Order: sequence, then structure tokens, then C-alpha cells
Amino acid sequence: MQDWDMQEYLQEYLQEYLQEYLQEYLQEYLQEYLQEYLQVSEAIDWQHSDIIKCAHQIASRLKTQEAIAKACFEWVRDEIAHSYDYQRNPVTWRASEVLHYKTGYCFAKSHLLAALLRANQIPVGFCYQRLSIDDRGAPYSLHGFNAIYLPEIGWYRVDPRGNKAGVNAQFKPPQEQLAYRIQLPEEADFPAIFAEPMEIVVKALQTQTKWDDMLRHLPDISLASAQDYGLCR
Repeated sequence: MQDWDMQEYLQEYLQEYLQEYLQEYLQEYLQEYLQEYLQVSEAIDWQHSDIIKCAHQIASRLKTQEAIAKACFEWVRDEIAHSYDYQRNPVTWRASEVLHYKTGYCFAKSHLLAALLRANQIPVGFCYQRLSIDDRGAPYSLHGFNAIYLPEIGWYRVDPRGNKAGVNAQFKPPQEQLAYRIQLPEEADFPAIFAEPMEIVVKALQTQTKWDDMLRHLPDISLASAQDYGLCR
């Protein structure tokens, strides 16, 4: 083999080796990174027997992560009553509690969806918007929903709060179809994807017991302080 042939061969070999090594490294890094979005916690108690049973029932006979994610999303969206829409008590926050009472505000419904997905070993996180409560301006409130990691797409955001007149959230990856769009200057769609629900949200849910009391104490974060809460990362 001539010198130039050997040099070309070595260059090709090194390129292939480096590409394989980089792919393996990135795959390992991704798996380690996603582990954070599979954890059990006080709010996302996906190891609860009722959560596991429900998660496995929804996923039965489904073959792909995308199909399971869609089924879990639609089940929470349609089967769990939004506390305000149905004026239903109690105010729930822990995933197993939401499942038990079949009701919850948007935040709580996102906690249950996360638990069902994590029970099926699908990484999922939490996203937030800041919205006008009456669509006319102040007062404002955070609105909670989810981001699901789908292998063929990456992070895909869904909103299980429940459809009604003027709200039509769907699961149509890669197209995103959330419940709400930003319309006013003081509203915001924050890019952060949290591994756990925001503390300000959990505390608000824990403090109230009735749906109408919660409506008067919905958690809010001003745009000026959003960076301090990590919402803009």
C-alpha cells in the first residue's frame, strides 16, 4: 500500500472511530441527563400502586413510547376534571391524590401525567406560561403543563388541562398544539423544562382546599422576576 493510500485509510478510520465515539458519548450523556426526568418525588409519586396500575392499563397493547405518551396525555386531559371548569373539590397536588379524586387544577393534572409517563419509563418535565386570568389583563397567573421526551423528536410540549370551548389541546408531534397562546404583553411562554414542579406552585396547591379559594390564590411570577426562578433558561 502506498503512503498516500495509507494516509487516506487512516484518516477515514479515525473519522469513523471519532464519530462512533462521539455518538456513544452523546448517548450516554443524554441517558444520564434524562434520568432526572424519571425520578419519583413527593409530588410525582409514580411508584404508588394506583399510579402504576393505571399507567400499565393505559399502556397495555401499545408498542411505542409515542403511542403510550399520547394515550396517557389524552386520558389525563379527558378523564380528570379541571377543578375550575367543574368547580370540584378538593384542591389536589400529589399525583396519586389527583388520580384518586379525579380532579385537579392544570398544575395538578400535569403532575399526574408526569407520574403516569414516568411509571412507563418515559422522561417528562414541567413547563409554565404566564397568562391573564380573564384574558383582559391583570390579574395574571402561572399555567402549568408538560414536556415529554420522544426519541424521534426530542422535547415535545403538551397541555393536559382539559379541553372546552376555546381550548383545544392535542397530541400531534412534531406540531405543538397547546391550550393557550400568548396574547398580551405581560403574558409569557417560558422555555424552561423543569424536572420537578416549581415550589411556588406546589405550595399554592398545598395551602388551599377548595377550588374557589385556589382561584383567588393562583400562583404568579412577574416577568421581571422570571429569570430569578429559572423560567427563562
